[in-house]
Amino acid sequence: MSRVGKAVKDTGKVVHGNVIKTYIKAGRAAPGPPLGPVLGQRGIPIGQFCKDFNQKTNHIKEGIPLPTNIIINPDRTCTLEIKSPPVSYFVKSAAGVAKGAHKPGNHCVGQITLKHVYEIAKVKQEDPNLQIQSMERICKGIIGSCLSMGIQVVRELNPDVYKEFLEKSAEEANEIREEVIAEKAGGYK
Repeated sequence: MSRVGKAVKDTGKVVHGNVIKTYIKAGRAAPGPPLGPVLGQRGIPIGQFCKDFNQKTNHIKEGIPLPTNIIINPDRTCTLEIKSPPVSYFVKSAAGVAKGAHKPGNHCVGQITLKHVYEIAKVKQEDPNLQIQSMERICKGIIGSCLSMGIQVVRELNPDVYKEFLEKSAEEANEIREEVIAEKAGGYK
C-alpha cells in the first residue's frame, strides 16, 4: 500500500470542528454563500438557521456585523452565541468614517471623544469574553484600536472644527490614494 493510501486509511472520516466562528449581518442571514455551504456540509437545515438568526437579531439595526459562534450539536442542531458588533464598527460609526486610514501612523481620518470610548466599552463589557475585564482595560483596548485605525481620541469635539478636520482629512486621503495608484503603476512596468 502506498503512503498516501495508508494515510487516507489512517485518517478515516473527515471530522469538522463543532464551532463555526463568523460574522453575520443582523437580519440578513441568507441560505446562499458563504454561510449556506458551510452549514450544509455539517447537515444543518439552512433555512431554519437563517430564520432563527434573523428572528434573534430583529431588535438590532439591520446590516450591523455581528460576531457569531455557531455551535453544532451531534443531532444536527445548532446553538447560536451572538456577540455585540466589533469595536471597529462602533469606532467608525462614532467618527463618521467609512474605513480606517491607509497609513494609520501618518494619517488621521477621524476623531472620537473619550465619552464615545466609554460608551463603546460599556457595550463591549457585556460580551462573555470581556465580562471579567475592568472598564479601564477595555477602554485602553478601544483606544489602541482607534490608533491602529487612524482615528484620534480627544477630550472634546467641536462640530465646526471637526467639519474642517474631515474636509482636510478627505483631501489628504485623496492625495495618499493618488500616490498609491502612482506607485502601483510604476511598479508594474
